[in-house]
Amino acid sequence: MRNKLKLAYNITIITLILVPFCLSVYALEERVIIEEFNDLDNWEPLYFKKIKEHTKYSIFKEEEQSYLKTESNASASAIVFNKEFNVYEFPHLKWKWKVSNVYEKGNAGFKESDDYPLRIYVMFKYDPDRTSFGKKFKYGFAKKMYGKYPPHSTLNYIWANRKHEKDILTNSYAKEAKMIVVQSGTENIGKWLEHEVNILEDYRKAFGKDPPEEASIAIMNDSDNTGESSLSFVDYLEVF
Repeated sequence: MRNKLKLAYNITIITLILVPFCLSVYALEERVIIEEFNDLDNWEPLYFKKIKEHTKYSIFKEEEQSYLKTESNASASAIVFNKEFNVYEFPHLKWKWKVSNVYEKGNAGFKESDDYPLRIYVMFKYDPDRTSFGKKFKYGFAKKMYGKYPPHSTLNYIWANRKHEKDILTNSYAKEAKMIVVQSGTENIGKWLEHEVNILEDYRKAFGKDPPEEASIAIMNDSDNTGESSLSFVDYLEVF
């Protein structure tokens, strides 16, 4: 009896030790993207025609921590992560960011003020085999102009410059882009803030239908419309 009790005790102890460890390893493996911004090896620049001034993206190190630093000065460009993922298998996006200021002239409702100190893009891949003839023509023309297809659609998680009545807005340049306000105004300027979103749920709310399977991530700080400047940071970004 004593040996059985001892065996049961040992099994319990081993279970208490190993199960949390296994769960943590499993959770880590399930993250398809883990970006801690030790470097920019996994990112590629995205430039826009007719915009000559580009936003600067670099790695900033402080007390053994590293961050993405974005500097915009009447400029616009983005960086794109070089790996796509399936949004049905990995629908969660989590990040931590900080902005030094917002744009006084910035307003998500108008083209001339469509600038943000920071935004996280989820760009859904266009598939020419799964679309209408009209869209094929439109996207085919865009490919001739830019060398590749634009996204089928995008979600833009933005730090808006001011308060808006709605949390989901249609971009003033393209109805295929929906702006989701996760922060706005000056209240939390200079503070590190964490956000976690469900990409599938947000897409369905924004577009009223399911998204394409494949997507990629981009980050942008732009001020080409307002002509202003800002400095912003991203601590980490995960997709799981």
